[in-house]
Amino acid sequence: MAGAKRRAFWKYVRGLAPPTLLAFALLGWLGYDLYTRTHWWQRADEYNLREWLNESRVFRKTLPELVREYLECASDDQASSKAEEIQEQLQALGQPTRMYQGQLPLFPDIYRIEVRFADRTGLAPIVWDAEVPRPKQTQSLVDPRFAGDDRAELRVAYQLHAFNKRQRDERHRQNLTLTIAGLGAAATALAGLWVYFFLKRERQRERLRLAGRQQIEQAERLALENELKRQEAERRHEETERTLLQQELATQVAEQQALQLKSQIHASIGIMAGSYAHNIKNLLVRPNDLLSRFLEADGLSNDQERMISEVKQTLGTVTERLQQILRTVRRDPTRSELTRLDLNALMRDTQRTWEDLARDKWKLLLTAELTPEPLWIDGDLSHLQQALENLVFNARDATFEMRSRVRDQARHAAGLQPQARKQALIDAASWKGTVRLNTRKEGDRAIVEVRDNGIGMTEEVRRRCIETHFTTKRDNAVHEGNSTGMGLGLSFVVVILEHHGATLEIESKPLEGALFRASFPLATGEAELRDGQRLS
Repeated sequence: MAGAKRRAFWKYVRGLAPPTLLAFALLGWLGYDLYTRTHWWQRADEYNLREWLNESRVFRKTLPELVREYLECASDDQASSKAEEIQEQLQALGQPTRMYQGQLPLFPDIYRIEVRFADRTGLAPIVWDAEVPRPKQTQSLVDPRFAGDDRAELRVAYQLHAFNKRQRDERHRQNLTLTIAGLGAAATALAGLWVYFFLKRERQRERLRLAGRQQIEQAERLALENELKRQEAERRHEETERTLLQQELATQVAEQQALQLKSQIHASIGIMAGSYAHNIKNLLVRPNDLLSRFLEADGLSNDQERMISEVKQTLGTVTERLQQILRTVRRDPTRSELTRLDLNALMRDTQRTWEDLARDKWKLLLTAELTPEPLWIDGDLSHLQQALENLVFNARDATFEMRSRVRDQARHAAGLQPQARKQALIDAASWKGTVRLNTRKEGDRAIVEVRDNGIGMTEEVRRRCIETHFTTKRDNAVHEGNSTGMGLGLSFVVVILEHHGATLEIESKPLEGALFRASFPLATGEAELRDGQRLS
């Protein structure tokens, strides 16, 4: 089948090749003729201009004679006098063409005449410039051996007189239009005839081929019916073998399910361990920053003593967190050490821990809006701290990317007035990221929300963001220039929430921020107390 299509393709190519080659040949000849005419006129213009500059006598001497005498001057006085004569000669050559344009239709408009001298002569160039501004479209004439000496070079900027040039262009356009029309009509007629006869012959051949193909298809149909009967007999035989194979597959499926369950357990352990390491790295950002500021200072002050105290306090928190991580890794990762804890207190501690660093280093505002009454749940404090901080860090990176995008758009804004562009840069510089932590009650559930005004997510990214090792972060999208994320943060959060009987909902659109909403079951005593109050 492929061979038949290829043969048909080449047949049409061979049939249409002659008119196509004829059309290309005519176009090539037209292009060459136009190119030749253009360059011939340009050479003719340059020849006339050279003859006028070399032969015109204003002070009984031509410009080349004055230049040769200037080059042979023995004293500075003679050279100065001769330079003034050349300057007057240049003015006399160029000025009349500017003053009497209506009376000199065959002369070009001269805008600049310059006589340059070689560096070894030590002579300054002599220039005459027209008082009228020079248009953008001008011709240039350069004579590197003016006056028969390689020490002098003549440069002229000119434009053909509009009257003379317009007449010549009109004649050229008329001739070109007639030529193109004639050649186009002839080429179209020849190509049309060729295509008509070629297609007529191909239609006749196609009818013959269709008739032969119908006969072949009839024979193939009979052979196919016989083949279907044979395949039906083989299918019945295969049904018996398939029944035996299904029994073997059932045994293999049971074994695979056991292996998958074991793999999921190991994957959960790996997710937790990797996330712990990721969070420890983030915890060390604040102490390192304070130590760097302490080392750069010349002497201790009250603020420095406060920063050193904060370093000690933060390092103590890191040590305590490491101990919690070690205890967590040693036990079954699917089992949490549940205790009665207040979600409001957890959110308040998280906001207090990261508020200063968020304002000073991350350039964002971290706020918390919490319910006045406690939200008691049964949970693992270490796990929930890790999960909540992962959501905060994810919001931090999203606001960092949004800030970079806003500033890049303002910096590369096109089509704005200078004042509007300046205002856009000011607005971009004042843009500030925000991360809000909210809690509330809904029936027998405690709701925790983390909302940001960052870069947002597309629908596809929103669906896949909780997959293990899925990440869209680039090197420049993570705070402080850290390397790209490993795609473990949100998958770790989902695992922790599942172990606490909680669910996670994500709402986001591109450039409109994101909202992560976790719903926890209230502690048993808290839920019963709430039901009793409702009944009373």
